[in-house]
Amino acid sequence: MKTQAIKLTGIAVAIAAISIGGLSFAQHSIGSAHAAAAPVTATAPASPAVAMNLPDFQSIAERYGPAVVNISVEGTVKTGMQVQSPFGNLDPNDPFSQFLRRFGPQFQVPQGDQITHAMGSGFIVSDDGVILTNAHVVDNASQVTVKLTDKREFTAKVIGIDKPTDIAVLRIDAKNLPTVPLGDPSQTRVGEWVLAIGAPFGFENTVTAGIVSAKSRSLPDEGYVPFIQTDVAINPGNSGGPLLNLKGEVIGINSQIYSRSGGYQGLSFAIPINVAAHVKDQLMAHGKVTRGRLGVAVQDLNQGLANSFGLDSARGSLVTKVDADSPAAKAGLEAGDVITAINGEPVASSSELPPKVAAIMPGNTAKLSVWRKGKSIELPVTVGELKAAQIAGNDTPGVDHGKLGVAVRPLTPEERQQVDAKGGLLVLESTGPAAHAGIQPGDVILAVNGKSVSSVNGLRSDLSSVGNHVALLIQREDARIFVPIDLG
Repeated sequence: MKTQAIKLTGIAVAIAAISIGGLSFAQHSIGSAHAAAAPVTATAPASPAVAMNLPDFQSIAERYGPAVVNISVEGTVKTGMQVQSPFGNLDPNDPFSQFLRRFGPQFQVPQGDQITHAMGSGFIVSDDGVILTNAHVVDNASQVTVKLTDKREFTAKVIGIDKPTDIAVLRIDAKNLPTVPLGDPSQTRVGEWVLAIGAPFGFENTVTAGIVSAKSRSLPDEGYVPFIQTDVAINPGNSGGPLLNLKGEVIGINSQIYSRSGGYQGLSFAIPINVAAHVKDQLMAHGKVTRGRLGVAVQDLNQGLANSFGLDSARGSLVTKVDADSPAAKAGLEAGDVITAINGEPVASSSELPPKVAAIMPGNTAKLSVWRKGKSIELPVTVGELKAAQIAGNDTPGVDHGKLGVAVRPLTPEERQQVDAKGGLLVLESTGPAAHAGIQPGDVILAVNGKSVSSVNGLRSDLSSVGNHVALLIQREDARIFVPIDLG
């Protein structure tokens, strides 16, 4: 079964009648076993006792649990025309059910609204009723109800939703509410104890604990959140609840799990609270979130690419494309540049760049530290507002294999327009070093070690002047990537 990222909201759908099953709880008694130990003669001086500082989860849960709320959501979805039997839901094990389903009388139920219910968690960040939760908990809700630990219930107003970060801000009409303090995720260390409070499967104010497994995790389709990964038990219904450190500070909002079964398997992901707080402030002030934009496509470096660009380590964000008329283009950024820092903050990988840029307000100037052709330079860039785009293609006839191992031909004017490039060579066949590196027929070679290429002779000439390592910038479908190739 394919592993997938799962949003954590618990969902139940109510249509005509709802049957509720009872929960039965079995009580188990646990006996203790006692074993007699044989006397041992000491042959060395006894070492002093070591005091172990165990985490005090109890105090944190007691103090901050009341600030964690249970969120119930009601909404409607449109249903299409359905065919039903007048006999109602048939038991599939009944020998006559198949016969009645095929040959019995049926009637059509017209299209209508279907009521949906969902639940999640949240936490109070201001004593006048401001609550943080996940956007997917309250998205498309017609009514949001917030329940406190003292059993009071409030109808909440959705102040704003930001889907790219999965953050929502709610407000309830209440005063002097319990709150949780916000911490600094940058001070959180891998291996540190953390605990979560939420309502998994509707079990309110449930506390689970674990450690931080990793930081700055990038997940598919979640480019603006450097997730905190933990092994804390998180399940549907925990969504939107706080992740706290041992000081009782919120360092993240529990948002997703990776699972094969749909339940907890030791991989949980939380949105850093500094990201959430930045989104909250913008939603409350403007009703929307504005993000900074450079206008580049980037990829990670590996050791092969680092060698090709003369870097001593595979750290930084490699620029594969610069959009025309973008802030990056106006600042002089080029494909093949490696962004190593922004405003003095190191950029270790490509996944770290988008959230750092997004956090800068459009119109502000950012200073990029860039590695270009063997030396470091500084580039000031006026950050723009976020947007996106791009397309690619391939076609036919060919020439040349050479030491790279590719047969290529120049692009036609239509193909150049399609890939948005002034030159480029279409790969027709791939063997040897190129095939070993993953170059495929249909790829478009745009540059060799950062130098644009537009002819077969130009490619031969460029390859004759390089050593054993070369980095090709290629376009494949709708993405541009650098591919390191070992020619030795």
